Amino acid sequence: MKRVAMLCMGLALGAAQAAEAQLTMQMSNGWSFTFSGNVNAFAVYEKENAGTTVTTGGIVGGSDASATRIRTGLLPAFAVFDAKGKEGNTNVGVHFGFAPQIQCGAVDGAVQHDCFGAQIDMRQVFLTVGGTWGQILAGRELGLFGRQNILTDQTLFGVGATGGQLSGGTTLGRIGFGYIYPQFKAQMTYSTPADRPFQLSVGLFDPASNPPYNLIELPRLEAEGVWSSGATKVWVGGLLQNNSLGIGLDESATAWGGSGGVRLGSSSFSLTASGYYGKGLGTTLLFNLGTGGAGTGGGDDLRTSYGGIGQLTFTPANSKVTVAGSWGISVLDNADSEATTFSTKNWLASGGLYYQATKSLKAVAEFNYAVTSGDDDLSDENNSIAPAVGLMLFF
Repeated sequence: MKRVAMLCMGLALGAAQAAEAQLTMQMSNGWSFTFSGNVNAFAVYEKENAGTTVTTGGIVGGSDASATRIRTGLLPAFAVFDAKGKEGNTNVGVHFGFAPQIQCGAVDGAVQHDCFGAQIDMRQVFLTVGGTWGQILAGRELGLFGRQNILTDQTLFGVGATGGQLSGGTTLGRIGFGYIYPQFKAQMTYSTPADRPFQLSVGLFDPASNPPYNLIELPRLEAEGVWSSGATKVWVGGLLQNNSLGIGLDESATAWGGSGGVRLGSSSFSLTASGYYGKGLGTTLLFNLGTGGAGTGGGDDLRTSYGGIGQLTFTPANSKVTVAGSWGISVLDNADSEATTFSTKNWLASGGLYYQATKSLKAVAEFNYAVTSGDDDLSDENNSIAPAVGLMLFF
């Protein structure tokens, strides 16, 4: 179980060295080449129940429809290629992570029969330079803000919220139902040495528009601090980005956020709690619906985002089965400059059984109940049930 968990986290982070790769070749020039990855497939049935459609930040649809899909889960398949070497006292490396999905997408509301290859997401392309002083990562990799929130989520090994019955990508898991997706972005990040209990990472990131504030003069700043000891982990993170309206326009808005969490446990159980809070972060995807004004209110145009997760996992002694349950919520509130007051809530309850059939093969059975509601009126909600079964093979 520990090996597979480390591999899954390594794939999500682009750290193939954390896994016991099946293929490693040593080059004559001292470099080593490694190939590792995973493939997963899930049968997912989803039944949506319509209430009142929530338009601003709502995730669960209100179609009253049901559908069965054979699809990729939250973690895509991964084909990971690493090359590493040491030149003098400097460790150098490059990393490429291809992340395909197995299912076809939809066009004009219909799932395609012949899609001639599912979506291939080039998630990771980066180089690393390191030594006793730490490491610099430059390229495309998972962001720092909220990173541990997703990597400690049980739905990383399953489906969670589907993200839509016609989706051609991965499922959402708990993205938008307890944390905002960190996304894979171009960055230059420094991290302190990884072989110590506390590791600090600080990075400059390719900035993103936060419409209507589309002009960005400075890169986004993200940071993360993680302390680990045995099965215990504590983390905090932060994000800061300033956007302006455009050339000749003085109005600007600064989005900011904080995230954190704690995981406590032993070899048999773990208890995890994580959360986030910010202004202008949006919901589900970073900076999605982050502002609500016309661009004349500056900081008053920024919407408030917050949420969190509580999760419990249990593995009986000498057992190959892990039982996990969790509940999480994401909330998006209106900006001060908006005439309409609203509060959109997306929450997900998930339970799963994870059977470690072999060292590399995991069988998963999961049940998910997702809800989107507006304001505080619970009768105005859309909900869905999504049971799923699947296989995950790591190598």
